[in-house]
Amino acid sequence: MRVTIFGLLVIAVMTLAATGAAPQGQAAKAPALAADWPAAKLEGVLLARDAWRPVPPIGDRDGWARLAPGLRNRIVARGERALKDPIPALPATLFLDYTRTGNRGRFESAMFARRDRLQTLVMAECVDDKGRFLDAIVDTAWAITEESSWTVPAHQGAQKAPNGLPDTNEPIVDLFSAQTAHSLAWTWYLLGDRLDKVSPLVRPRIAREIERRVLAPYEAREDWGWMGFGRRAGRPNNWNPWINSNVLAAALFIEPGAARRARLTHKILRSLDAFLGPYPDDGSCDEGPAYWGRAGASLFETLEVLHSASAGRVDYFSNPVVGNIGRFIYRVRIADSWFVDVGDSGAKVGIDRGLVFRYGKAIGDARLTAMGSAGAAEETFDLEDRSIGRTLFSVVGADALLAASGAAPPLPRDVWLPHEDMQLMAARDREGSTEGYYVAAWGSHNAQSHNHNDVGNAIVFVEGAPVLVDAGRPTYTAQTFSSKRYDIWAMQSGYHNLPTINGRMQKDGRAFAAKNVVYQASERSAALMMDIAPAYPAEAGVREWTRVAQLERGRQVVLSDAFVLDAPSRDLSMNLMTPCEVAETEPGTLRLGCGRIGGRPDLVVFARFNAGVQQARVERIDLDDRSLTSSWGDHLNRIVLTPREAVQQGTWKVTIAK
Repeated sequence: MRVTIFGLLVIAVMTLAATGAAPQGQAAKAPALAADWPAAKLEGVLLARDAWRPVPPIGDRDGWARLAPGLRNRIVARGERALKDPIPALPATLFLDYTRTGNRGRFESAMFARRDRLQTLVMAECVDDKGRFLDAIVDTAWAITEESSWTVPAHQGAQKAPNGLPDTNEPIVDLFSAQTAHSLAWTWYLLGDRLDKVSPLVRPRIAREIERRVLAPYEAREDWGWMGFGRRAGRPNNWNPWINSNVLAAALFIEPGAARRARLTHKILRSLDAFLGPYPDDGSCDEGPAYWGRAGASLFETLEVLHSASAGRVDYFSNPVVGNIGRFIYRVRIADSWFVDVGDSGAKVGIDRGLVFRYGKAIGDARLTAMGSAGAAEETFDLEDRSIGRTLFSVVGADALLAASGAAPPLPRDVWLPHEDMQLMAARDREGSTEGYYVAAWGSHNAQSHNHNDVGNAIVFVEGAPVLVDAGRPTYTAQTFSSKRYDIWAMQSGYHNLPTINGRMQKDGRAFAAKNVVYQASERSAALMMDIAPAYPAEAGVREWTRVAQLERGRQVVLSDAFVLDAPSRDLSMNLMTPCEVAETEPGTLRLGCGRIGGRPDLVVFARFNAGVQQARVERIDLDDRSLTSSWGDHLNRIVLTPREAVQQGTWKVTIAK
């Protein structure tokens, strides 16, 4: 029986990692929300609209007076600054900018600024209660109700009319129309008859527009893919819980009829079932940690609102899948704001402390609560989330979070997420510390939501600073979600820490996947092994390419690649992305000055390879995209290792050590 290169490497690594670590998250079953709660049953448990008080409305002065003084002062000061800002214009030509140029940002910046202004002013008035913000609130809310569409241009393609301008006869429920309904519904609830003092027509107009643009089309249609209905819908992504969480709040606040509130809520549960049913039982978010904030976090918000609106009767926080979805966010945290940036995540991710803290409390996970509370302070408490409901729940619960601010943030030593949609390993030298070495690697396939062609990619941090990195994703444009997505360099395997084989990079699609994925961990080491050859097209001419990413605790990180090709070739390269400044100090030794981005200014790491087999060149990649420069500054470097002579099989190794 032939022993393959993969088999030999598995034997070697398993010998080093003699005690295998058990996978995190045993097989579990997601809840069946709609089956548990048919509409008739919901009607009996949902509190009446006038009885539901999720947070204090403006008339509950004792409730608002209990806020920490520092938060109260910041909220009012932000409102005072917002009074000076004009309401941005949204002309038709700005809406057309997307179809004309592919630019999403110019319209969305103006649209979102309106909603930010509304939220800031509403919260300031709730704290202040002197009426001085009311006119500006009504001006902003009225301007929003007058918009032709609450849907951003990039999402308007769902309408039947030609794209360009929105068809006002066909409201589309997307992320931001639902979020707009949510913001206006919270405004309606919080301020109540205070709005009537400006005009008794304001609240009816808000309710009417929410009904026309969101609640009625949501109830009538089942053909939007994000809903998850129908055999062709596929597995929904973050759109599903993000939209459903916003529609739920709008329905519970605005719809007066108990029977219809229950019907709308039941449909939301049916849609959420389509998200939860196929969700990995290990909690993996293949869209990446940045999208967890609108995938897993929005699922939690929906369950949190249901729990509140049913006086605790609807409760799924003990479900193990719901728990693992929450734990994902600390399992992929590297250090500070650095995260394992799979999918379209950025390398730096801001978390909503209040939401993370509440999620941890709900599922009884002290690590998750510590992630939210560690280092929290009144002066840095997040007030800028565009979801007013999320911010409000955090603000009214701030005392508990701030009281726990001395907690140590969770930094797990070993993480293994085995689901085939992720297959992610992460390991550090020791639990609870960013000191020393950290490596993360993943297998899976190239049909993930927000996919990059990156099967087998690995990233390395030393002393909490990035050394080998995943660039993340550039700013979204019309190209990002088009047939030309993989023309974007940051989506290509050649700009990840992966090989290019006979001039061929990895291909997108479910068939392009890792096989023979093996994970092992022990006190001494942790490793992920896989054959990534199937991730490349047939034209690459590769029979086997075994990638091993291994942490030897306290010593080094090793990336090993053993391969067999169909024929000898020199058209091979190993690509390594780094923010560090690179200099070859001697053949086979690259000095990486890694103090430019994070870490100590004097941090130096060495990457070593076999100079008798490979040679190195370094390419500077200049960056001018804000989504990338926010992590990496004005450039990244790509180290390209190429063979000195044609090879048909061989083993390449790169070691990273101080």
